Amino acid sequence: MQEKLKEIRDLLTEVKYPGTSKNIVELDMVQNIRIEGEKVLFRLVFQKASDPFVGSVKKKAEALIKEKTSYTEVEIENLFVQDLERPLSLEKVKNIIAVSSGKGGVGKSTVAANLAVALAAEGYKVGLVDADIFGPSIPKMFGCEEAQPYMEQIDGKDFIVPVEKYGVKLLSIGFFVDPASATVWRGPMASNALKQMVEQGFWDELDYMLIDLPPGTSDIHLTLVQTVALTGAIVVSTPQQVALADAIKGINMFESPGIQVPVLGLVENIIFSDGKGRNNWPNKEVSGCWAKYLLYRVFAMEAMQVNL
Repeated sequence: MQEKLKEIRDLLTEVKYPGTSKNIVELDMVQNIRIEGEKVLFRLVFQKASDPFVGSVKKKAEALIKEKTSYTEVEIENLFVQDLERPLSLEKVKNIIAVSSGKGGVGKSTVAANLAVALAAEGYKVGLVDADIFGPSIPKMFGCEEAQPYMEQIDGKDFIVPVEKYGVKLLSIGFFVDPASATVWRGPMASNALKQMVEQGFWDELDYMLIDLPPGTSDIHLTLVQTVALTGAIVVSTPQQVALADAIKGINMFESPGIQVPVLGLVENIIFSDGKGRNNWPNKEVSGCWAKYLLYRVFAMEAMQVNL
């Protein structure tokens, strides 16, 4: 049976999502493939009900299976991320913001940490998920590398209780692995770790959940947008052309038809002007202003017309 399911999944890689070079399997749109006699059943997950390609993608997938296999019936269920119920742990989370970067080393985690603390300082309830599975740095930034989250049963279900520091609730894969060892995981395993932290964390009431993503575009990014309905994304870069080129790719990923997550802003990090035409690295004298600048600039709701 597993071979037959794999045959269907491999066949569906021939269905490209319109306007992109990626297929519907790569975009993690195909879920729950089943075979019942001469009938193939599966789900197609789209970001929004208003997606103009719902009908054409569905028809192409159905026609392909009937043409290239012996199955006579194909039943496809359409699902939309915006209509899915949030996991129980996220029911009281008002806004979920992804913090991303096209390239590593541009200060993405620093921006995420500063935003989280700045929001908490303004009186908001904030959570921060360190989804940078292969290079978790949030525990070190918050000075809680030795912390050990624990499981607690709440209303008959097991939840991971986040670490709390500076008024921010934290979960990171760094709390669960040896900090001296490399995390060598395949994409699906890393994606499952992210889902577990997001869905099994006891977040309770939050105004903002920030998710510090790995650099680039990967399975983890696709898992995230298929797991939760993101309010928006922030992309972090440095001024160099090499970093900006990858930042543009990251923005294009979030704005692509298969994902459609609003980009709230591009943060140009590790630079500020001293007013005399010279650019310098941030230092402790300006770090507070820098965090406030990010807070009000990136979350300028009226200017950006984002209803947070």
